[in-house]
Amino acid sequence: MPKVLRIINRFNIGGITYNVSYLSKFLEPEFETLLVGGPEEEGEDSSLYIPLGLGLKPKVLNQFQRSINFKADYNAYKEIKRLIKEFKPDIVHTHASKAGAVGRLAAIHCKVPIIVHTFHGHVFHSYFGKLKTAFYIFIERYLAKRSTAIVAISKKQKQELSETFKITHKEHIHVVPLGFDLQRFTVNKEENRKTFRDHYHLSDNQIAIGIIGRLAPVKNHRLFIEALSHLKKTGALNFKAFIIGDGDIKHEIMGFCKEFDISFSENHQEEVDVIFTSWIKNIEWALHGLDIVALTSLNEGTPVSIIEAQAAGKYIVATNVGGIEDVLHPNCGLLSEVTDREAYFFNLSLACRNFSKNIQREKTGENWSLSKFSYLRLVSDMEKLYKSLLIQHGF
Repeated sequence: MPKVLRIINRFNIGGITYNVSYLSKFLEPEFETLLVGGPEEEGEDSSLYIPLGLGLKPKVLNQFQRSINFKADYNAYKEIKRLIKEFKPDIVHTHASKAGAVGRLAAIHCKVPIIVHTFHGHVFHSYFGKLKTAFYIFIERYLAKRSTAIVAISKKQKQELSETFKITHKEHIHVVPLGFDLQRFTVNKEENRKTFRDHYHLSDNQIAIGIIGRLAPVKNHRLFIEALSHLKKTGALNFKAFIIGDGDIKHEIMGFCKEFDISFSENHQEEVDVIFTSWIKNIEWALHGLDIVALTSLNEGTPVSIIEAQAAGKYIVATNVGGIEDVLHPNCGLLSEVTDREAYFFNLSLACRNFSKNIQREKTGENWSLSKFSYLRLVSDMEKLYKSLLIQHGF
């Protein structure tokens, strides 16, 4: 039985943990997998409950940190080399940037036969300055040359990696979209909606607008707050907004609220424009209570919140970045360029005004997500890729 050492940056709440957990669990018994990743960091919730709930026994590498730390990264590199020598994997598959750099270097040094890396997003714009970005691009090009295969999670991302940033040639990149267990977003809708809206004291005619994800600069929450301010100034819409997630810049986002005269609270009982909920693990409960899901990111891979929102039958208003065009059904949301603030304001206002019409598209989004982003399809796609690589290498 071929062995796979699967490495992720850290076990924090997000789509990556779901995907590596599904792959680790459901590629059995064809493949034996050891799942490894770093711990969650301050401002994040642990996602270890996901692999543990599937009966997996992941290994936590405490040396893994989000930012570059040469001492910690070198210790992580040595630990991964030790794991490779002990586990003897036929395939090392890394997911996301830090795991991809440290894990692939260790696999290269240990002469692992097959090395695969998945770009769940990239840091080639909207994260760092020009010099640091150029350094990361240089490193990724070097590592791509020494990788057996590169996986992109959307056609758009493949195009960016091959044509825009020239990380590697397009024939080296395989598109394997993300996959999730989306059935939970299609059941108990009425019950979840009622309890969510009762909990947050939403009236029947209030439109609930939510944005879901890390509170980080790349998520561009300022645009979201500005758009809410625009809605408020029109005076024609009765809404309440929810910022679902947590992170380093929560207080900065609260500052945006003050700047644009948007009332806010972390107390769900207060009557304000915006509620900061922190992380909500049973996110289907929140999605069923919301009416519109927003995304304002400067850069994305494939945003999980958009996939899940469509599975829950929600209408989307998003910036057109990363692989969103590949994820969003054209009848289930509105896109605007990230540089066009006025277009985003218009789209959010339009979505609110056409709320009753958007409800009629609920089944379209649900069917779209379930057909395109099932974890069963993810596992099948990855199994085919692994087997083709094994055959190429004489296994």
